[in-house]
Amino acid sequence: MATTKANMAEYPFRKMHGLGNDFVVLDARDSAMTLTPEFAKAISDRKTGIGCDQILIIRPAIGDGDAFLEIRNADGGVVASCGNGSRCVARLLLDESDKEEIVIETRAGPVIASNLSGDLISVDMGPAYDNWRDIPLAENTDTLHLGITEGPLHDPVGVGIGNPHMVFFVGDIQAIDLTNLGPKLEHHTLYPERTNVEVVQVLNRKNLRMRVWERGAGITQACGTGACASMIAAVRRGLTDRKVTVSLDGGDLEIEWPTNGHVTMAGPTTEIFTGILNRRFLL
Repeated sequence: MATTKANMAEYPFRKMHGLGNDFVVLDARDSAMTLTPEFAKAISDRKTGIGCDQILIIRPAIGDGDAFLEIRNADGGVVASCGNGSRCVARLLLDESDKEEIVIETRAGPVIASNLSGDLISVDMGPAYDNWRDIPLAENTDTLHLGITEGPLHDPVGVGIGNPHMVFFVGDIQAIDLTNLGPKLEHHTLYPERTNVEVVQVLNRKNLRMRVWERGAGITQACGTGACASMIAAVRRGLTDRKVTVSLDGGDLEIEWPTNGHVTMAGPTTEIFTGILNRRFLL
């Protein structure tokens, strides 16, 4: 049975972020806690809850990994992958162990994470998908040129990397009204599971500038899978090298797509505060 406000015990949480992409982290490795979509939305609300882009629930590993990561968007929906969220949870798991590398299980597959110098965490996000079925799209379509136009945005690239993405290349990302265009494109009929939307400006062969509208969350300061998808789309179009810096509103991520097909991402994580969900809020 799903846990609701009425039967959920008082519960500790952590507030973390990766480049401003912020999360409420719940450790459920020793409990049977689950969240209804309504309660997840209540926690995510920035005025009446804690406030976050996503809720991350750490669960016991199902297979040979160190833990399983359940991810809920601010709208309560479950998603398969979250790059910045994986880095934040990896920081917690690495800090509590003596390991140099840990494996986080997700609905999109295992994520391998390791410490780099300073406060940087690197994660192997797995393979990139360019087949229409794997993204997934609603019909057989050339994923390098989707043929979608919305206002000044046109000719996006379709990418799958745990989550579906629609990547547009533009001359000036600040000129794009993502607040109005994002919701329309998120629900485009070509994407049966909805999609993240990235607008990307190519600065040179080693640097991209990106803004993102996240499925179920809206405009966020950063999106790890979005940064990966932007780099993948740029490489497929012949616009960049296979190792780039992606600059987001919240800061920079280092993305590499070596020839083995797995995409790696490195960036900082920050723990903001810890707390306990108030019993009155839970009732």
